[in-house]
Amino acid sequence: MSLALDLVGAVVGAGVVWFVWTTFAPSYRDPAARIAAKIKAGAVVVDVRTPPEFRAGSYPGAVNLPLHELAEVGERLGPRDRPIVVYCASGHRSKSAAAALKKAGFTDVTNGGPLFSLPRL
Repeated sequence: MSLALDLVGAVVGAGVVWFVWTTFAPSYRDPAARIAAKIKAGAVVVDVRTPPEFRAGSYPGAVNLPLHELAEVGERLGPRDRPIVVYCASGHRSKSAAAALKKAGFTDVTNGGPLFSLPRL
């Protein structure tokens, strides 16, 4: 009986660790120097947050294309080789957005991470 309880405890503990890590761990973003260089070179900056989040404050010159609309992106972002920098509130949605855009054929996508970490140029 004790072994079964130990096993249940280990499984529950692993689940808690997984939940905390996936919820609160910082997400990957590209290096700050690369992000700044892409923006300086004229990359389109895409905010993948919701419209209310975008209206509350956004990066200068950014376009709002919420994550759930990326499947319908079509030609709204221009040629598939145009440099794109995506950002959101925490970096999690921008990570997903960068992957989705690359899957859709965009070849120069940079994950800018959270809005607060984008360079002010």
